[in-house]
Amino acid sequence: MQRLTMKIATLFAILGISAHLVQGQNAPAGAASAGVIASGFIGDPLPTPSVHASTIVQADKTLLAAWFGGTEEGARDVVIWMSRNEGNGWSKPEEVANGVYEQQRIQYPCWNPVLHRLENGSLVLWYREGPSPVKWWSLMKTSNDGGRTWSKAERLPMNLLGPIKNKPVQVGDTLLCGSSVENDGWRVYIERSRRPLVDQSWYKSEPLNRSVDYGAIQPTILAWPDGNVQVLCRTRQDVITEAWSSDKGAKWSRMRPVGLPNPNSGIDAVMMHDGRALLVYNHTTEGRGTLNLAVSADGRRWLAAGVLENTPGSEFSYPAVIQSDDKMVHVTYTWKRQKIKHAVIDPSQLSTREIVDGEWPK
Repeated sequence: MQRLTMKIATLFAILGISAHLVQGQNAPAGAASAGVIASGFIGDPLPTPSVHASTIVQADKTLLAAWFGGTEEGARDVVIWMSRNEGNGWSKPEEVANGVYEQQRIQYPCWNPVLHRLENGSLVLWYREGPSPVKWWSLMKTSNDGGRTWSKAERLPMNLLGPIKNKPVQVGDTLLCGSSVENDGWRVYIERSRRPLVDQSWYKSEPLNRSVDYGAIQPTILAWPDGNVQVLCRTRQDVITEAWSSDKGAKWSRMRPVGLPNPNSGIDAVMMHDGRALLVYNHTTEGRGTLNLAVSADGRRWLAAGVLENTPGSEFSYPAVIQSDDKMVHVTYTWKRQKIKHAVIDPSQLSTREIVDGEWPK
């Protein structure tokens, strides 16, 4: 116990989290919340009244988080904000992208930033601009100094949207981006490239779903140790769906449900160093008042592993999850549309239980 206490204290010092232990916090009776060792708000107080859709990445020993914020989702003053944590707490958020076009005297709202570190160390920030998800387009910025400065925004070709919510995944020599559209019956695509900073090198898959079966968007990608690749998707049908590929994302199986409920809300997952996958999602079909953790050793059987939030009538949504070099898992998510919360999880401390017929264990 003393070693665990020292480990937690060291973690707090490194991350600079103004945090508290959260084992059991906001969890229903008997919920397995072991492993969630810390949580706190990012850049609090925030410069805008409304925030959503965070993303997180590790750059050397620094964590960076970004999100969109403004008066409210879809308002013209919504821009992309970013905060850094170099070991002394989260920095004051700074604006890193906006939809201002001075010559046209117009400002479009921004949406869904995605941060990713390439194999060469460069950081990429993808994000959306436009009046709505039905009519938006994607842009990209890069950084070669750990996110301290960013290049000018470049608009992606019209047939590409880049990673639409969740981080890309490197599979061999190919970078896979989970993309989707909401103006064509909610369809999921995979964009892949061996040279991700070159527009002409991108290849877009055929739709992974038929909208008459499942209206799916916002895939998260898992590259399993056996070489198979899995995507998990949010759907209009209040279930999480999956598709599989055995050839680095070139061809995909037909989409089907995985047996987990979801209230048509964003999800994210990460393949951990121990060979298991961790999924963060709302395990309910009624609202976004609970945010859950599940783990799997094969992508087919998911076990309940913890509860980050559980307050019916509130909103805890749009998680982003990574695992840092020290093997700690970091989750950021929208907290009541007012703040961005950051939770730290020690996967070695997770306690799992069976999910029977889609019901979270009591």
